[in-house]
Amino acid sequence: MDPKYSAQDVARCDLCKTVIAHSYCDFCHVNLCKPCIGEHISDEYDKHKIVPILQRKSTLKYPKCKIHQNEVCHYQCKDCNIFVCSHCFASKQHKEHEFLKLKDSFSAKKNHILKDREELEEQILPTYEEIAIDLENQISNLDGEYKKLTSDMSNQREEIHREVDNVFDQMNMEIGEIKVKHHSILQKHLNEIKQLQSLMQQTLIALNEIEESNEVTSIIHYSSKNEQFSKLPPKVHVSMPKFIPKQREKEQLYSLIGKLTPLSTTLEERVFTAKKPNTSVRELLDEPEILSTIKTGHEKLFSVTCLNEEQIWTSGGTAEIKCFNIQGVLQKAIKTKSEIRPNDIAVDRDGALLYSDSTARTVYKVKNDQTEEIIKIQGWKLTELCVTFSGDLLVTMHSDDKTQSKAVRFSGSTVKQIIQFDEEGQPLYSGIDRITYISENRNLDICVADSGAQAVVVVNQAGKFRFRYTSPPSTTKKKPFTPYGITTDSQSRILTSDCNNHCIHILDSDGQFLRYIDNCDLEYPYGLCVNSDDSLFVCEYFKGNVKKIRYSK
Repeated sequence: MDPKYSAQDVARCDLCKTVIAHSYCDFCHVNLCKPCIGEHISDEYDKHKIVPILQRKSTLKYPKCKIHQNEVCHYQCKDCNIFVCSHCFASKQHKEHEFLKLKDSFSAKKNHILKDREELEEQILPTYEEIAIDLENQISNLDGEYKKLTSDMSNQREEIHREVDNVFDQMNMEIGEIKVKHHSILQKHLNEIKQLQSLMQQTLIALNEIEESNEVTSIIHYSSKNEQFSKLPPKVHVSMPKFIPKQREKEQLYSLIGKLTPLSTTLEERVFTAKKPNTSVRELLDEPEILSTIKTGHEKLFSVTCLNEEQIWTSGGTAEIKCFNIQGVLQKAIKTKSEIRPNDIAVDRDGALLYSDSTARTVYKVKNDQTEEIIKIQGWKLTELCVTFSGDLLVTMHSDDKTQSKAVRFSGSTVKQIIQFDEEGQPLYSGIDRITYISENRNLDICVADSGAQAVVVVNQAGKFRFRYTSPPSTTKKKPFTPYGITTDSQSRILTSDCNNHCIHILDSDGQFLRYIDNCDLEYPYGLCVNSDDSLFVCEYFKGNVKKIRYSK
């Protein structure tokens, strides 16, 4: 839009410069107020065309003919691709040529311009704005991404330092052992020399006595031992061990440490497409069905977590944590560091196994058969844990005096968030020493099965209370609702085990009861997990079985 006609600046008369213009000369292209119209047309020039200012520039301004002076061109010669006036139109030069009316071409081009403007304004420009926002987000995330890169490299440095220290410690130990052996060899030969020296001293004493003696018999029977003593013992040569440092090439050192890939830039062709809403909805089945049963052999099966689509980890009442494939074949088994049963297990985004140990007040990470301590706390006992979509770790815990409970979010080993009280300062969770399984929803709500309070407690990502679910009235469920395991699915539904009533409750993301899973012969269901395909894995506490159940389409 022309700035002088914008809402911020009302059009003024171009003659008097002060009064607001209500008219426009569409030939001379000037703004006019009512008093100035007469002055403008007073020159009797017959081509003035006065129109309301809102209709300004409605009269087409045709180009002048380059051949015939004072003539305007209303046509375009399509063959010569030039503008022509009526005289040119009738000339022999353009005989049998094809002509286009400039008015028609102007209208068609105007419509095309209008469509271009609408497309640019409503489709293309917003797409560029999205691209700009994406690039700005990438730039703002650079510090975090490069911090992670240097952190990964620092971890490798520490790992290599530990391995190098271990190698040198082992070599120092070997040097100590060699030194002891060296000392033993020399000491043995020294002892033999000293024993011979002692014999020679005794012989000298005997010779002195014989020399002064006048007894014939002893002198006659004397036998010299000098020949025996003159045979010197062999000289012992024990070569000192040597440390031969290995020559290091820079490339070999790089290959030992790892590889830093170069910055790679590629240009990917962008194609504008309209965004379509996500209509992928998994509806609940009328009758959930058991797909398979895995016999784990655990006594008192507490927890199950998915490693991937083909494998699960399980833990129970012993120190052994077992990995099975979905056919029920044992793939691997490890023992906890303290040889006491883990409180809960989880798998992080890198596929490493995590487990909590309330006795040691520690969360451990197991990867490549190596166990490391990642979280250590004081004054509280860890209970259950889960890995969030962002890669953080949520851990539930209760105080040593069993009066308080809380959920804590860790980023690595750093406390990032504590969830303990509502907005009125009241405890969100019971302080009873009971199982408090935890899970994160797709909408990033934090869901806790508070068995001590016989409720599911849900807060949002910021820790603000959303709702508390305590089970609907039921004529078939005779025992009090006591949730233990809890998990969520791709539809943000919440699933929690009702152990004493042998069923699973399914809630929507707002805590509304949807249905039970109570037709799969479940006995004392406990720990739960859902894989990416929304298949449900349920621990049967006393039987030690994991049942895989399909409950949605």
